[in-house]
Order: sequence, then structure tokens, then C-alpha cells
Amino acid sequence: MNSKELIIEPGRSEKNYWRDLWLYRELFYILSWRDIKVRYKQTVIGAAWSVVRPLLTMIIFTYIFGRVAKLPTEGHAPYAIMVYAAMLPWQFFSSALSEASISLIGNTNLITKIYFPRLIIPASSVIVSLIDFAISFGLMIVLMAWYRFLPSWQIVFLPLFIAMAFLASFGISLYITALNVKYRDFRYIIPFIVQFGLYISPVGFSSSVIPNKWRILYSINPMVGVIDGFRWSLLGEQKMYWPGFFTSLAVILIFCWVGVSYFRKTEKTFADNI
Repeated sequence: MNSKELIIEPGRSEKNYWRDLWLYRELFYILSWRDIKVRYKQTVIGAAWSVVRPLLTMIIFTYIFGRVAKLPTEGHAPYAIMVYAAMLPWQFFSSALSEASISLIGNTNLITKIYFPRLIIPASSVIVSLIDFAISFGLMIVLMAWYRFLPSWQIVFLPLFIAMAFLASFGISLYITALNVKYRDFRYIIPFIVQFGLYISPVGFSSSVIPNKWRILYSINPMVGVIDGFRWSLLGEQKMYWPGFFTSLAVILIFCWVGVSYFRKTEKTFADNI
């Protein structure tokens, strides 16, 4: 039986960090699978919670913004589909942010006992949220069939916007989870950020209701470009506001760079502070 010998020496974590990520890929799989099982262990409806949460939010938003406020929809798409198309990336983002932000604290024993690239822990939490996203997407297919609404050819670009949602979740999560190790107050701040973000993001309404002179500024919210992209690729009935899209993309890439840089900078102190 072949086995690999890992020698821990001064400076190794800096020099071979990204190679170690590949060497510890099995740990990544194990942690991801463990988190999946823990999330749905002893639940009544199991993985269906991934559908129930965005479904209930969609119903509430459809009634408030569609029936009461009578806000416009995207082209001829039913309001419920427009809202759910936005709920998919938002649910993924909020779930990843909530889970990853406390992932290091939840793995204290593992971090303080053995060496491995700590980046694996928040990354596994984001992957679990991505699996939830895949389950929730099944309801999108059901809704389209129910309303007899067919997506356009632009759906081929959907993987691009899924990747954007992943990067937005991953970058911000890395930064916050590193802060949470040192400042435990952030575990109380995260739910507020998620709740506040839901209402300032174009989930229950179309971003087209924002005046043109403010749309670039509004797109500094990284989820604006992601949500607009999901609607454009799934509904395909409204032109994409490309200046806002590239603004959101730039903000996402900046968050990724800042998140990875800060995480790597503070990673050596995790075992001491946690």
C-alpha cells in the first residue's frame, strides 16, 4: 500500500499552501459530506427544507410586491417565477454566508490538533450550500412547467452567474469567518446583514425600478449583478444592464481577493485565538 509522507517544517505552509490544498482534497470531501448529513439529520422533511424556505419567501414577496405594491415584472414572466429566479442565488448566498462564517468556530477541535489548510473548512460549507441550491433549482423547473414558461437560449449563460454567486459567497465568507475567530460579535452581526441584504437586493422586485442615475451605485451590491444575471438567463425577456453587471463583477472579484488575502494573513493565529 502506497502512502505519502507529509513533513511539517518552518515556512512550508507559505511555500506549499496551494499544493497542500490538493493533497488534503479527501478531507475536503469528508467535511462536505459530514456537513450535509448534519444539516438534515433528524429533520422531518430532510432536504426538502432547501425548497420550503425559498418557496415561502417567494409566496410572501409575490403577494407583497406583486399584488399589494403592484410592481412590474420582467417582460411577460409570471411574478412568482421572477421572484424565485432571484431567490435561487440569494438563498445560496445567504446560506453560504451564515454557515461559512461560523465554520471555523464549529471545528475548533480539528483546527487546534492537526495541520491542514484551513481554507478547506469554509470552502466545504459553501459547497454544501451549493448542493442546497441544486435542490432548490428543481422547484424552478416545476414552476416553469406549471406556468408553461420556457426559458430562452440565454440559459446557456446560467453557469457563469452561478460561478459569480459562488465567488461572492466564498470571498465574503472567508473575510467574515476570519474576523469571527478574533471578534465573536460577528456571529450576531451576520443574521442582521443577511436580513438587511434581502431587502436592499432586487429579490422581490426588478432592479429596473431603480432610476438610471442610481443603478451603477446600486450595483455596488454584488448580488445585484448576480440576480439580474439569473433573471436575464432564465427569463430572457429583458435587456441586461451591462454597466451594473460589470460593476457587481468587479466588486465580487475585489471581495474574493480581500477575503483570501485576509484569511491567509490571519490563518496562523486561528489555533491561538479560537
